[in-house]
Amino acid sequence: MPDIKIVTEVAGRVCALPVEIGGSVGDGDDIAFVEAMKMEIPVASPASGKIKSILVKIDDVVAEGQVVAIIET
Repeated sequence: MPDIKIVTEVAGRVCALPVEIGGSVGDGDDIAFVEAMKMEIPVASPASGKIKSILVKIDDVVAEGQVVAIIET
């Protein structure tokens, strides 16, 4: 099973993490929400799988292109 890194496309503050380690996600499911310019931008899973790790926590500041989670397919 290959691991897939999920990255954020915007810089900002993590404001929500609607998934848990070990949980299943589908292609396009939201993994995190990043607040940028008073908007909540979803970070979506590019594939179906199981959450292997979450590399950020709520209120963390993330950079564009930063890995926020890893899923295994």
